[in-house]
Amino acid sequence: MDWNHYVFRSLWALPAPPAAVYRELERIEDYPRWWPQVRDVTRLDTTTGTVRIRSLLPYDLTQTVRESRRDPEAGVLEVSLSGDIEGRARWTVAPDGTGGSRVRYDQEVDVRKPLLRRLAVPGRPLFRANHRLMMRAGRRGLAARLNAV
Repeated sequence: MDWNHYVFRSLWALPAPPAAVYRELERIEDYPRWWPQVRDVTRLDTTTGTVRIRSLLPYDLTQTVRESRRDPEAGVLEVSLSGDIEGRARWTVAPDGTGGSRVRYDQEVDVRKPLLRRLAVPGRPLFRANHRLMMRAGRRGLAARLNAV
């Protein structure tokens, strides 16, 4: 087992139509406004930026995010990640049948940050819990933003 390899999946139910959810998710530069753990986003060009995140544990992760797929009709946003974590992440937004949205976030990454690699075995449960907390806060923040818009 590669202790520095992670596969995450989060499912969010949001009380807004898929098109509205998709519009918010495609504006990554606005994530710090509604997602507390996304501390900074800097656009480098129309498809690339740097993102700095920090959740409960006392470390930052910085990565370059490059858009690899933007498909509003299918409700898919996909990016490649490089830096402290490398891999891919994908949002998939679909109707939930009640006028709201079902959002799925899939991420498959390898940790490259040296400190986290050294702590891979004892830290793995904490890193996974940290990710869950971050995703929970992201869902709450996006739901609040969608209700405010």
